Amino acid sequence: MTSQVPPTEPAPTSGARPAPLVVAASLAGVEGAALLLLAALEAASIESERLSLGLSTAIFFLLVGAAVLACASGLFRMASWSRGPLLLTQLIALGLAWNVQDLPLLAVALVLVALVTLAGMLHPDTMRALGALPEADPRER
Repeated sequence: MTSQVPPTEPAPTSGARPAPLVVAASLAGVEGAALLLLAALEAASIESERLSLGLSTAIFFLLVGAAVLACASGLFRMASWSRGPLLLTQLIALGLAWNVQDLPLLAVALVLVALVTLAGMLHPDTMRALGALPEADPRER
């Protein structure tokens, strides 16, 4: 006769998305959408005097925004390839925040979003879900 003791916490299914991963993917999606909005605003404000600058800036924001959205979608689907580009994006956002420190609200927003996204992507549960860390041994708890 074996008696089974019910577990104290439910075992996550192999396809479950950890909360830090969902937060990081969501914030990255917001960043990508913001870049697409900037692309649209830049394209709408193109004047004939600065046609090439406005057009190249709009195309740059469009491409980077689409890439960040693709990586955010990949992270949400737990594709390990998406973590690297999003880590780099957050480091760039931190550098950009330093560059715009004369606009404190924007700088603080950039820092907060980048740090929360980095924390979500570097969280051990996210790393395990992406296969970057071995599964935790339940006996170690």
